[in-house]
Amino acid sequence: MPVIWIVTFLLVLSIAGYVAGRARAFQSASGDVRQMHSLPGYYGYNVALTSLVPALLVLAVWLLVQPMLIESRVAGMLPAEVIPEGSNQSLVMSDVRRVAEGLDIAIERGVMTEESASSIRTEFTDVRGRLGEVGVALGSDVRPEVLRAAQAYRSMSSKGSLAMTIVVGLLAIGGLALAFSRTNKDFRARNVVERGVMALLILAACIAILTTIGIVLSMLFETMNFFRLHSWTDFFFGSTWAPNFRGDSDLSILPLLWGTLYISFIALLVAVPIGLFAAIYLSEYASNAVRSVAKPLLEILAGIPTIVYGLFALLTVGPALMKVFGQGGMAGVGWMSGATSVLTAGLVMGIMLIPFVSSLSDDIINSVPQAMRDGSLGLGATQSETVRQVVMPAALPGIVGAILLAASRAIGETMIVVMGAGAVAKFSVNPLESMTTITTRIVSQLTGDTDFASPETLVAFALGLTLFVLTLGLNILALYIVRKYREQYE
Repeated sequence: MPVIWIVTFLLVLSIAGYVAGRARAFQSASGDVRQMHSLPGYYGYNVALTSLVPALLVLAVWLLVQPMLIESRVAGMLPAEVIPEGSNQSLVMSDVRRVAEGLDIAIERGVMTEESASSIRTEFTDVRGRLGEVGVALGSDVRPEVLRAAQAYRSMSSKGSLAMTIVVGLLAIGGLALAFSRTNKDFRARNVVERGVMALLILAACIAILTTIGIVLSMLFETMNFFRLHSWTDFFFGSTWAPNFRGDSDLSILPLLWGTLYISFIALLVAVPIGLFAAIYLSEYASNAVRSVAKPLLEILAGIPTIVYGLFALLTVGPALMKVFGQGGMAGVGWMSGATSVLTAGLVMGIMLIPFVSSLSDDIINSVPQAMRDGSLGLGATQSETVRQVVMPAALPGIVGAILLAASRAIGETMIVVMGAGAVAKFSVNPLESMTTITTRIVSQLTGDTDFASPETLVAFALGLTLFVLTLGLNILALYIVRKYREQYE
């Protein structure tokens, strides 16, 4: 049964359980709500949640675990000679999945029956041709080992889906029956429902943490594979980034890290002063009429897609800088050889970050108690002195957080860098030269028809993990500084 039908069945069953549980509670109290321990709705929610939540959790876990178990078993059926030289098992498994999908489509369209799909034998080109009839394209002829693995994959998937449907259905019906049988006017339904909702809230909070752990572990394992193939000393202490996908590549993170920090620094030089001054004006000096117009217009910048900013950098800002600093430009210095440069990407990225700094800083400044302003003004301070010596120190921890958010956004930006900064990995202090960043190289290394068996591809995971660790360290340091300042201020 398709998953959508299983979910629909669970929802219908939970709605029926809500109605039945509520009615049973009324019946046990002879229709008198005052005799019930809880409100009638809680009895219905208890039956509905007991029926729905465990079944949905089992369904989600089953959908995650079943493909991994099936692929692990099917991969063990593939002999070593099936894997082409220079390739890996994952590419062969992708052929297995395509063949299995093709057999399913062929059965649905009547090209073959379930029995023929399970027992079909091939001279290779025959199966490829028959799958081509239903639009499944294969890069090469189907080997008999791959066909047998695909048939086993289909069989295991079908049995697993049937078992999932039965288990989930029985669990939902059993939960409904159990909760319904316990429903009476003295049952503490409100306590049970509130504990259940609390458990769901805790689970939702844990999902974010577990997702982060999963992301880190996935990068960590691939990074370990990378360092088995490439020297870690060259990665962390080398000076050249030159992947060639033919071996003997120089894969040092330092040129990429320099470009990332340089572009982010220029972006923050643009975004922090403008955004912070805009926030101070809007919160402390602007009238309500001006604020109601200026703040939404400023926040429009946050909704512009980054690809649009990239086009703006490539077509407008870059050529404008060329007219000033390029060969024959107004400055007459010839420092800029192309429209792509660190300064181009930094300026446009800074414009993109202005609403991040201004909106968050504005909200933080407005959260400073008005009593502090009134006390300062009452002691004879001017408005500017109140802003400098009272409001800004009180709001500084939050403003630091806003700046860190903007910095994280700058470090993770890709499209503006691709179109505005170029793709050259090197050390240079000239902001008018082309450079690149870590995120751009991650995209580049994983783009194209590549497999995860070469250091030139696996280096993307090492870059991502290193960037994650550096960002985490900066955030921890900033949090420590903010807490120390807050202690002194309080």
